[in-house]
Amino acid sequence: MPDLITLLELAAILAMTGVVAGILAGLLGVGGGIVIVPVLFQMFALIDVDPSIRMHLAVGTSLTTIVATSAISTRAHNRRGAVDWDLLKSWWIWILLGTLAGTAVAGYVRSAVLIAVFACVALFVSIFMATTKPDFRLRDGLPRGAGKAASGAAMGAVSAMMGIGGGTLGVPFMSACGYPVHKAVGTAAAIGFIIAVPATFGFMLSGWGDEALPELSIGFVSILGVVLITPLSTAAAPWGARLAHAASPIVLRRLFALFLLLTAARMFWGLL
Repeated sequence: MPDLITLLELAAILAMTGVVAGILAGLLGVGGGIVIVPVLFQMFALIDVDPSIRMHLAVGTSLTTIVATSAISTRAHNRRGAVDWDLLKSWWIWILLGTLAGTAVAGYVRSAVLIAVFACVALFVSIFMATTKPDFRLRDGLPRGAGKAASGAAMGAVSAMMGIGGGTLGVPFMSACGYPVHKAVGTAAAIGFIIAVPATFGFMLSGWGDEALPELSIGFVSILGVVLITPLSTAAAPWGARLAHAASPIVLRRLFALFLLLTAARMFWGLL
């Protein structure tokens, strides 16, 4: 067990992570997971959590914090009319089914697989956001029918395996389909809630009874991490939402790309 000073340092890191994650949740619609997962992964390494479950615990804990953060962020964006509820009504079931599938797979693959998924997707989206202009379009409007179902399911599955909200994939995808970035961010915050709730329960169940879990864990969810991060992340989410509606689309894209690039680089380093 780490000494008292180490525990206090870790608590301070988690508290700061909560603030940054909340601001990012409101600013970019990412649910904060893009920051929380790598920080938790490193924290669990410092306290000698078994490497075989380290990433699982980081992902599950991140998803649990996103439940509250995404709800607060969605509320803040909805006040500004930036959540497309009509889209969510036709998309949520596919996102949910993908989330359930991704959560089931994540519970049984090795930690290195989850790290690789996180790093690869973060790097791809970072490059996309950094190299395309705000008015970049693949098409006008989201795909219909099977395309809409597939995109929602893929978003849910990959996000659940990465421990992130809906923004990392949802914002660039919706933007490429002609959605204004501010509305894409607001809608992605709501998608994060759809993903985080079932995925949280899934990670709790898949890790239930694992002998390698540290104390104060419910399956692959660290209660200590949730308690330290969630209050500050939920308090900070409205600050990010206000910044999002004051910033230009190009600034949002570049910030999004930068955070994803840094995160991807750190996770790739962890695989070496």
